[in-house]
Amino acid sequence: MFTESDYEKLHQIMAESPEKEELLTRLLHSHRMDISTISHEIRNPLTLIYSTLQMIEASNPEVLNIRHWSDLHSDIEYMKQLLEELSAYNNGQRLSPSSTDLDIFLKKISLSFASSIIETDIEFISRIEPELPVMPADSIKLREVLLNLLGNARDAVLIQQSTCSNHLDSACNCESNGSLDTGKALTYSPQIHFHAWKEHSNLIISVSDNGCGIAPEHLSAIFEPFVTYKSSGTGLGLPLSRRIIEAHGGTLTVHSEPDLPDCQVKTTFTLTIPIP
Repeated sequence: MFTESDYEKLHQIMAESPEKEELLTRLLHSHRMDISTISHEIRNPLTLIYSTLQMIEASNPEVLNIRHWSDLHSDIEYMKQLLEELSAYNNGQRLSPSSTDLDIFLKKISLSFASSIIETDIEFISRIEPELPVMPADSIKLREVLLNLLGNARDAVLIQQSTCSNHLDSACNCESNGSLDTGKALTYSPQIHFHAWKEHSNLIISVSDNGCGIAPEHLSAIFEPFVTYKSSGTGLGLPLSRRIIEAHGGTLTVHSEPDLPDCQVKTTFTLTIPIP
């Protein structure tokens, strides 16, 4: 599969002459068709396997007690998710733009995400600047990008909350042994910031969190397909997000400061889209 840097190089070559542009356009079209064909060919037998498992369970309920049986379902669900995201990645540059009221659109996303974390300790700060314009955009794909970034932020702060809780437990043990300055006990308040504003002729949206951060050695590869540092996931969410934003003529960047003291980490994803 081509990476974003591969596509960039190909487009540079295409700009050199009409002949190269025609040849590489055919190559890219063939590449997309190959991915679609492979996904289709895998999805059909996978559906049959899943149906067969359900039939076995219906006629032989005792199999549910077999060790690792549930792992079969998990593996199949992962494969289904992978195929769906692979198909989405393959079509990430195909937009269906429509007139989008950014103020209404972004407030709906903010409310939707806020309701999804209502039972957590996460503080969600949303700041959408007034008088954002109406602009052409693929609102479905743009919504997918923003919810993916917000979901990643949620996962990051929950991981950090667990880590800091463990550190605090250890600190409390030290305190009971008389070896801890109680003024230095770790505290952590998970936060996610969602900010949207207009700057010159660009729409800027940032998603920030004080979660577990991204190691410097991982930043350069984080937008590459199938690269993931999470225990679950396909590694296609961020590459797809960048592809969708670039299809809108914009950019998606990340900045992270991991390993700061007292659980103070800040990771910010910033997307910039030109306003026509």
